[in-house]
Amino acid sequence: MFKIIHQSIRTGIVTTTYPETPANVPPSFRGKPVFDFEGWLDARPAAEVCPTQAISVRDDGDHRTVTVDYGRCVFCGLCAEAGLDQAVRVTQEFELATRDRGHLILTAEYQLHPDGTQRQLLDSATREDDVETAGRAVHTAIHKLLGRSLAIRQIDAGSCNGCEIEIVALNNPIYDIERFGIHFVASPRHADMLLVTGPVTRNMELALLKTFRATPEPKVVVAVGACGISGGIFGENYASLGGVDKVLPVDVYIPGCPPRPQTLLHGILLAVGRLEQKQ
Repeated sequence: MFKIIHQSIRTGIVTTTYPETPANVPPSFRGKPVFDFEGWLDARPAAEVCPTQAISVRDDGDHRTVTVDYGRCVFCGLCAEAGLDQAVRVTQEFELATRDRGHLILTAEYQLHPDGTQRQLLDSATREDDVETAGRAVHTAIHKLLGRSLAIRQIDAGSCNGCEIEIVALNNPIYDIERFGIHFVASPRHADMLLVTGPVTRNMELALLKTFRATPEPKVVVAVGACGISGGIFGENYASLGGVDKVLPVDVYIPGCPPRPQTLLHGILLAVGRLEQKQ
């Protein structure tokens, strides 16, 4: 026992101060791919190597539409490696959670050269992130959470368990999600939030619906990971319905494959504001 106490004193506090302060991520971490639409000469190589069709190219004569969907992205980084123009670079940004599915989709319109390369950017619709506003909202949510608790029921609707590993990490001493009054419960009848992972398999559709109906109002639904948002690498097929919003109304989307614990925490705190709106 004294050895344990001595070890604890020697180790000190290991709990991260995120989101009060910026998170420290390892140099090798692959986060959000950023696209230089104006300098992009040819989007086709990136679209061809994308395993989930998160980047799509549609040509109509001398006109091209490029669509980037972060809800499908698995952050593999192949798009950055495929292009010779270095218009795609992988950043360490991970705070991508949003209440609007449309905010995860970017589009760009191009005029083409005869050889199919992009000559001129005609228009682009990108997500404008107000980092300071988002930071203030999360900071306010933290302090409000200190005065109340939030109960989460996690549901695996058909995932590979990668997201579950990151969710479990939220309860370890480093991330310690319970410091915010957030805890996981075994029954949906005790839950305020449903945290759903994986593409919804057809065999889990009924169970997911029953769990949703058993959760008291007001409640929020959070779709976790590329699979939970769009079906991810599994997509839609004979065994999978795709994203969670094909079955349930989703309040917050958390991209990633899998999303790291700080990403999950950011999304959960974002969802808390949605819960307060419903109340």
